[in-house]
Amino acid sequence: MKIILRENVDALGLEGDTVEVAVGYARNYLIPKGLALEATTQNIKLIETQRKKIEVRRIKAKEDAEQVREKIAEVEVTISQKAGEEEKLYGSVTSMDIAGELEKQGIEIDRRKIGLDKPIKSLGEFEVPIKLHPQVTGSIKVIIVPET
Repeated sequence: MKIILRENVDALGLEGDTVEVAVGYARNYLIPKGLALEATTQNIKLIETQRKKIEVRRIKAKEDAEQVREKIAEVEVTISQKAGEEEKLYGSVTSMDIAGELEKQGIEIDRRKIGLDKPIKSLGEFEVPIKLHPQVTGSIKVIIVPET
């Protein structure tokens, strides 16, 4: 089924793109959530009239993401956790912990944008990628220290 995206969807594309998806995915998820429209001739004409506004929003969003990337490039996040022998943590550090520490430093980033494949379970320094925009990815340094 052909649809027109009304918002950026990670696995599919950017706002205004026309893509082909499974009928069930479109009817049960994308269209009810307002993420897409069915690609009828009327809807295609509607999107064409809004194309300039969409392009301006895309450019603005990318510029904002690049500014945030520059801002977080200098940031170090230090998290203290209880640790046992061999520098292993009793718990783990998740993307939610990292987002919380960033918020304390005045940087608000959605935890779902933090690209932590699996929770951190040991002491040390880690580079964690953050997907700020489909075309802009930054990274921050996360330092895990033992709690005293």
